[in-house]
Amino acid sequence: MEELDGEPAVTLIPGVNSKKKQICFDWGPGEMLVCETSFNKEEKSEKVSSCPFIYIIRKDVDVYSQILRKLFNESHGIFVGLQRIEEELTGKSRKAQLVGVSKNYRSVIRACMEEMHQAAIAAKDPASSRQFSSQVSILSAMELIWNLCEILFIEVAPAGPLLLHLLDWVRLHVCEVDSLSADVLGSENPSKHESFWNLPGNTQTLTELELKWQHWREECERHLQDGTFAASPRLESLCKIMLGDEATLLEQKALLSNWYHFLVTRLLYSNPTVKPIDLHLYAQSSLDMFLGGESSPEPLDNILMAAFEFDIHQVIKECSIALSNWWFVAHLTDLLDHCRLLQAHNLYFGSNMREFLLLEYASGLFAHHSLWQLGVDYFDSCPELGRVSLELHLERIPLNTEQKALKVLRICEQRQMTEQVRSICKILAMKAVRNNRLGSALSWSIRAKDAAFATLVSDRFLRDYCERGCFSELELIDNLGPAMMLSDRLTFLGKYREFHRMYGEKRFRDAASLLLSLMTSQIAPRSFWMTLLTDALPLLEQKQVIFSAEQTYALMRCLEDLTSARPECGEPDAQRLQDDDVETTKVEMLRLALARNLARAIIREGSLEGS
Repeated sequence: MEELDGEPAVTLIPGVNSKKKQICFDWGPGEMLVCETSFNKEEKSEKVSSCPFIYIIRKDVDVYSQILRKLFNESHGIFVGLQRIEEELTGKSRKAQLVGVSKNYRSVIRACMEEMHQAAIAAKDPASSRQFSSQVSILSAMELIWNLCEILFIEVAPAGPLLLHLLDWVRLHVCEVDSLSADVLGSENPSKHESFWNLPGNTQTLTELELKWQHWREECERHLQDGTFAASPRLESLCKIMLGDEATLLEQKALLSNWYHFLVTRLLYSNPTVKPIDLHLYAQSSLDMFLGGESSPEPLDNILMAAFEFDIHQVIKECSIALSNWWFVAHLTDLLDHCRLLQAHNLYFGSNMREFLLLEYASGLFAHHSLWQLGVDYFDSCPELGRVSLELHLERIPLNTEQKALKVLRICEQRQMTEQVRSICKILAMKAVRNNRLGSALSWSIRAKDAAFATLVSDRFLRDYCERGCFSELELIDNLGPAMMLSDRLTFLGKYREFHRMYGEKRFRDAASLLLSLMTSQIAPRSFWMTLLTDALPLLEQKQVIFSAEQTYALMRCLEDLTSARPECGEPDAQRLQDDDVETTKVEMLRLALARNLARAIIREGSLEGS
């Protein structure tokens, strides 16, 4: 039966009285909004003072720490490199690479821990100093656990070398040993130094230790039996320590900072060639003896014990509960998965443990305004649910600036996320329209391949032209190219601008043919016909006949269709009467110009036929 997790810690929100007021909340991708409601649980008429604030509760607050952000950034590069390790590599070469990756992760943790320590020293107020010191302790515990996992699961040290690795592990994390050794050995008379007896040190190789160990035991046992050191209690205690006497070691408990320090010391003198399979027995008994029933194991003790028991999944589970973010378990699990130690462990909800933890970590990164970019690579490395999770998170990123939007868009385009590309482009197009940046809006709608929105923006361009008499964003419209085929209105906008360009270049016949085709092909919106007919007036008045008789008849039909189709309105007001007068004048001018042009065209074409 699966072991049940303990109850989660209660998060107290200052100012919110949950006993008297009902609390409402709403989940977000990386945080939760909490506030009081006006609903009174006791259903009494008297009013209860309420809290006027909305609280944001974030699940991954560590991403907002400036120093820890360096941890996330540096480890991201190591993670990406690890994913590229050739699967074909086997044996020692692969193991050496994986050990190197593990050491790189630990060096990043230690660098971050050192920076946090300096920040604690430099802190100006006690609260900040305590906060930094707390983070130092957490980072130290993380590096301690990772180092042990490296020894047991990645190095897979056999009997013999195992103890040497554990000695280095303790020496690295119990700093007093190295500092005391330096003080004692650097003094004029080391044997007279006050800390000499507190340091039973070892600088020999394992081979030398194994050769001499049996001899030490025999010699020590003989001296104890003979009472050689009876007159010198310290020498007698040292002799018992070298025999691995547990009671004597425990008498020096004050010199041993913790139970795993006691464990390694005990193994050094009682079983230096301990086998990995027996390690958990010594670890459990050392923990029990060191605590002596006076206190219960801490979360760190449980994690280390699970590692000594070679229970990888329990290590990951305990770390997930104890640590404040997913960074540690996500990266450690990924590394162990590359060591092929987690292949058979799948979760019941469709993802393996590695992918689940990476997804959680990446989701936390997406809650930050800049670290979200790191999360993309973590989602990419999750083959089952990574893509769909990335799509959902990308859709929630607030596109505050165009630069940020371009980053998101590039990510989507690189992964052929067509729907997300269209959605982002449409959002940016709408923002541009609201800010009256029509050129940008048209560019985004074309990029989104959104015909409806391209039509809307094209209409805005045409309306602006009618109001101002000129086009804005000429360079964009002049270079639409094949994109103008996205919608009929966009095609008309591009072609209408082309008509103006031809007219400006005095290519009057080409301009006239294009203008007429825009009307007869029904590409031009009917509401714009009067503008087009008005544009034809200068061409009709040219000294040279531009429109042929057939083209003139076509223009006349368009004018008659336009005027005959206008609906009758109710009682007109003064403004409408004035507008109608303007329109009537335009129509009369057009009819006159068309009639004159038709006459000129018929005469010209008849004379050409006669000749």
